[in-house]
Amino acid sequence: MRLASRAERIEPFYVMEVAKAAAELGAQVAHTEAPMLYLNIGEPDFTAPPLVQAAAERAIRDGRTQYTSALGLPALRERVSDWYRSHFGLRIPAQRIVITAGASAALQLACLALIEQGDEMLMPDPSYPCNRHFVSAAEGRAVLLPTQAEHRFQLSADQVREHWGASTRGVLLASPSNPTGTSIAPEEMRRIHDVVQSRGGITMVDEIYLGLSYDARFGHSALALDDQVISLNSFSKYFNMTGWRLGWMVVPEALVPALERLAQNLYICPSTVAQQAALACFEPESLRVFEARRAEFQARRDAFIPALQSIGLTVPVMPDGAFYAWADCTQACARLGVKDSWDFAFEVMRRAHVAITPGRDFGHADTARYVRFSTASSLQTLQTSVERLRQLLA
Repeated sequence: MRLASRAERIEPFYVMEVAKAAAELGAQVAHTEAPMLYLNIGEPDFTAPPLVQAAAERAIRDGRTQYTSALGLPALRERVSDWYRSHFGLRIPAQRIVITAGASAALQLACLALIEQGDEMLMPDPSYPCNRHFVSAAEGRAVLLPTQAEHRFQLSADQVREHWGASTRGVLLASPSNPTGTSIAPEEMRRIHDVVQSRGGITMVDEIYLGLSYDARFGHSALALDDQVISLNSFSKYFNMTGWRLGWMVVPEALVPALERLAQNLYICPSTVAQQAALACFEPESLRVFEARRAEFQARRDAFIPALQSIGLTVPVMPDGAFYAWADCTQACARLGVKDSWDFAFEVMRRAHVAITPGRDFGHADTARYVRFSTASSLQTLQTSVERLRQLLA
């Protein structure tokens, strides 16, 4: 069977390839003294809080499961608007908020609505691989620009200015970022956006980890800049609803009709049950739960990263958000006699029964030196993982 060229252009998602290998080995060692510990997938170990689960059950019981508007429940769009006001001091009208089938659908809609064949989007290297694949699926091209620790593995306005070309359509950023957990300082985000606006381009920002910010300097939405920023967000991370597949985007109001048409044709509407459940995310009781969990994620970061550093797995920039550690494994590779982070990850999986993610997925700029640890697991799991790594590297 002949595949379309766009399918051929999409690279494998190596995170999932590693996850499959880890699951297979994990099944073999499940009942041993050292079962597999999974620090490879960015999924909170918390599930949706009680009020959210109860709201889903109630919606099913009451038969509130039929199609909604393609833009989402009006009540949920209002709740998201209220959340921006209460958490970030931003007045985002509900009519600019589009509820989507996960942040992935938000990215797909935005790329299809705004990117023409041959358009280029500037992105940092490293960055989350699926973001660039959405650009590719829309017949555009992701241009990965190497970043350094001194710039927090994020693009600078100078880079954007230098690399802007005739085919450049805009920038696709992430703050906080996967895999590094680092954010763009508000003043630099302002400078980047000014460069983009001066060239008539698009500033698109993945903010799905924005709720999981631990540093007051960085915990700001790019939506504070003006109403031309496109922000993508999700109920998966801060709101702990990964499998519910629900997200949203904030866009210029003029873009909403086009997004509505696309959503109507691509998936009709987001999951009605998930939307009904998500209304309960914004109840005071649920928000207290989320804030307590955010503090727990921060405590995990604060304990785990110094422990990694102590065994030679260097984290060049302390993450200010999300739940990842982007660690340089050069010394560890030398100790184990392996050539790069890909081999290191499989060696750790086989010998220490700890699943981690090699840097290959996230770009090409020195990513063979790095591995990503997810700190979304319990503190006990993280501590046990470090001890196993310590013994292996000793």
